[in-house]
Amino acid sequence: MAAHGNGEFSFVNVMTANNGLKIETQGKKGNEICHNDNTATVKVQTIDELHSLQKKKSAPTTPIKDTEGTFANYSEEERQKMQLKSISASLASLTRETGPKLVKGDPAQKGEGVAVTHVAHHYPIAPAISVSDSALKFTHVLYNLSPAELYEQAIKHEKGSFFTSTGALATLSGAKTGRSPRDKRVVKDETTEEELWWGKGSPNIEMDAHTFLVNRERAVDYLNSLDKVFVNDQFLNWDPQNKIKVRIVSARAYHSLFMHNMCIRPTPEELENFGTPDFTIYNAGQFPCNRYTNYMTSSTSVNLNLARKEMVILGSQYAGEMKKGLFSVMHYLMPKRQILSLHSGCNMGKDGDVALFFGLSGTGKTTLSTDQNRYLIGDDEHCWSENGVSNIEGGCYAKCIDLSREKEPDIFDAIKFGTVLENVVFDEHTREVDYSDKSVTENTRAAYPIEYIPNAKIPCVGPHPKNVILLACDAFGVLPPVCKLSLAQTMYHFISGYTALVAGTVDGIKEPQATFSACFGAAFIMMHPTKYAAMLAEKMEEHGATGWLVNTGWSAGSYGAGTRIKLAYTRKIIDAIHSGSLLKAKYKKTEVFGLEIPTEVEGVPSEILDPVNTWGNKKEYNETLLKLAGLFKKNFETFTNYKIGNDNTLTNEILAAGPNF
Repeated sequence: MAAHGNGEFSFVNVMTANNGLKIETQGKKGNEICHNDNTATVKVQTIDELHSLQKKKSAPTTPIKDTEGTFANYSEEERQKMQLKSISASLASLTRETGPKLVKGDPAQKGEGVAVTHVAHHYPIAPAISVSDSALKFTHVLYNLSPAELYEQAIKHEKGSFFTSTGALATLSGAKTGRSPRDKRVVKDETTEEELWWGKGSPNIEMDAHTFLVNRERAVDYLNSLDKVFVNDQFLNWDPQNKIKVRIVSARAYHSLFMHNMCIRPTPEELENFGTPDFTIYNAGQFPCNRYTNYMTSSTSVNLNLARKEMVILGSQYAGEMKKGLFSVMHYLMPKRQILSLHSGCNMGKDGDVALFFGLSGTGKTTLSTDQNRYLIGDDEHCWSENGVSNIEGGCYAKCIDLSREKEPDIFDAIKFGTVLENVVFDEHTREVDYSDKSVTENTRAAYPIEYIPNAKIPCVGPHPKNVILLACDAFGVLPPVCKLSLAQTMYHFISGYTALVAGTVDGIKEPQATFSACFGAAFIMMHPTKYAAMLAEKMEEHGATGWLVNTGWSAGSYGAGTRIKLAYTRKIIDAIHSGSLLKAKYKKTEVFGLEIPTEVEGVPSEILDPVNTWGNKKEYNETLLKLAGLFKKNFETFTNYKIGNDNTLTNEILAAGPNF
């Protein structure tokens, strides 16, 4: 029986049929007090069918303008077959020339999803060795799932995945809680041998093409052994003339959601016309590499093959490996198009003035580029082309350690449904995150779509930059809070990339230590640093940009003795740069480094602008200053053998812009 609003009842007839439970409702006749909102009877035969009606099928609503697109003239079934054929080709074993049968949809949802039969490979030769058990099984492809679907997959199947109180997905990256740069390898062939930066100081550790294929086979075999894999087809670079199509094949819902957030999300129309990707990642991070394979030094291996346009990840589930691997690819592809790729944050004022923020993790790049009074173009990776600047990514990857709404309101509020929280600690009952807890790692992270920042500029593009800000977290405490740089000094400090490496960002680093990272991102650049520096100087000169060095590190002593410069003071300095008032300030030149420092900045105590004023022991200050200058000179020896220009004048100018003592 069913109760009505007037207290009367009517019967509901339930009949059992051969094909399951049949449901039929019978409304009450006569005068009704309650509102009559009856509609046509639901025509279903079983409970499963009724439940299936809850799940509305997503269909593209954007009209297809380009009728000659990859999939434009095909039916939905044909389009999905072509899509699966493309994914099948990606997952094919190069040795056996085959892979498992691919089916779209979740294996747990029996009878649901799209029933697309496997599209067979067509190879000119099909040797007997191609027959294997892997070719007899089905692997389900979970293709470009939504955040809600990926939440369900993570909560059901990935231990350590939880809802937090704000709706974010908290998850664990396993043993690796940071990148493993010592395990990154790049294939050295005839082309890359000439184009890439190799040797001392370079992040590019070589491997041969054969070893890459051995690792690729291991990763693909692992992915093909699973009941299901996650596939993301997405874009890099918001500049429509220079966007790159990427495909990420992974085993974890967490990784798929991470890349959904970090890459540019295609529209339904763009997804229909996606076609063959320009670059593919095989993330088999749960599965270790074979340490007896050539070039392997641990159970982790991150491999790039630029000729094959592929990346393989083994033995690390840290999601940042995918993000930064793609950044390395962009550092190779973009300069070949005369576009400068930059490890920087970027924002824009309401008058259209754009600022670039360079700095490694922990220098404040994400925090300072996320400014409530300015439009955020991006927090980490950008391109500077003849059209202006464009964000490479579709999301932000913020450090969470000691995060608070008071210090970083935009980032704090962005941690909501859809956001991935890595390695954070939360209350078991309330699920409230304790951002000060470093139990798992200091490198706790949040990955969220850039739209989660209220003042994000969509699309993420802007005009040519007006200010170029180099951020350094000076552990020695002798660099000024801010100084204005000449063009040659900008190149020198850009190539040097001095900062203090903050604990936890890279695997194996336990406490802050002074370091140099060319172009403020040596782990990701592919060509020689002076290549990027020369392009930066050329663009700054052409468009009239000013260079600044801002120290977000220590004052009144080195790390352990002094104190870190207050974020409020740094924000005031950045505000003065944006407004243009700092250009009008009076300046004096420092000794040794020859930096021009302002005598006054509104809202900042004048005594801290010159570091020597903050040190009680002047002799110790001078010794520390000379020590740091010596480290700069020693570091730059790596680059002095690389000549820029026919007469080498630019190289000499850069060297002269360094410390002199």
